[in-house]
Amino acid sequence: MAFDDLLDRMRVEWDARARENGKYYIANCREDWTEEEFYSSGEQTVAQEILTDMYNICQGKAPEAMSVLEIGCGAGRVTRALAGVFGEVHAVDVSGEMVAQARKGLSGRPNAQVYRNNGADLAVLGAREFDFAFSTCVFHHIGSLEVIETYVREVHRLLRPGGLFKFEVQGFLGMTADKEGTWYGLPFSDPDAVAMAERCGFEARYRVGAGEERFWLWYFKK
Repeated sequence: MAFDDLLDRMRVEWDARARENGKYYIANCREDWTEEEFYSSGEQTVAQEILTDMYNICQGKAPEAMSVLEIGCGAGRVTRALAGVFGEVHAVDVSGEMVAQARKGLSGRPNAQVYRNNGADLAVLGAREFDFAFSTCVFHHIGSLEVIETYVREVHRLLRPGGLFKFEVQGFLGMTADKEGTWYGLPFSDPDAVAMAERCGFEARYRVGAGEERFWLWYFKK
């Protein structure tokens, strides 16, 4: 499938999922999320993946002075929790339907802004500089290396020197990527992850979960 056609398909299919049951498709451990429970699960993600890792994330900078980028925010499950920790949060998603839900969920959080992007680049954010970038439950739904790597290069463009991009990819190598779909993502081996970092100007300093569904990567901008 052509690059632009895949981006269009991502937008259409995630819009449909948002209309059907956005909270379920974002966190599919249950179908009947209440608003409170859904956003509480985002707080749990931030407690597990952010608050335990502030040394690498902040690098001596006060969280309230930091500007943070989130890729694939969906309905703002994690975005809202990030806004409770950091000074500014700017989040993007390919789905206009998800963006609308996120903006509703983020009402009362003026330090969090959500934008609809094209599913690959971050042109919608202009030339802002970010201290930290984060993404969870996003890249393991993308079956195209070209799309994933375009995102990584864009994060590199906007991240300050030395800044961290923490994200996860599909690590289960028994998975077959659906290169024309938007659910089963491209699996990465540990050497794949290191090679992509090098191509995009990052150091893959830490990796956790190789061979598993959630393969976490710590990419530091050189």
